[in-house]
Amino acid sequence: MSAHGDSKDGYDFAHPLPVPMLLSVFFALVLLTIITVAQASFDIGSLDIVVVMVIATIKAALVMAFFMHMAYDKPFNVIVFLSSFAFVALFLIFTMSDSKQTSPDFEPVIEEVAAMEVASTPVAAGEPEVSESTAE
Repeated sequence: MSAHGDSKDGYDFAHPLPVPMLLSVFFALVLLTIITVAQASFDIGSLDIVVVMVIATIKAALVMAFFMHMAYDKPFNVIVFLSSFAFVALFLIFTMSDSKQTSPDFEPVIEEVAAMEVASTPVAAGEPEVSESTAE
């Protein structure tokens, strides 16, 4: 006998959704994706990551509610699923706060690294030392 045979508590295994509802969710996800891509061309400073994460959270909630059928599932399953989102959010918050404290920039300056490598290479014996003024 199947584990999903007769549901006596009011929750059925299959949750058929009307096609117009699924299409509206799909187009909402496409619109949010376009907004995310368009947002990358604007410079809003440190709020950039906040805006992107809010849009991603809305998209994840839409997928969770309609495509994963959590809107029609048992409340306990929704609580377990949302608690996993809370732990991921805590992980991201602590990671981002730690990275802000340890390094002011995420982008390394390549010119300074290349200049330090050139300055630290020893000149071989017998070779004339080339300076910037004689190299031109």
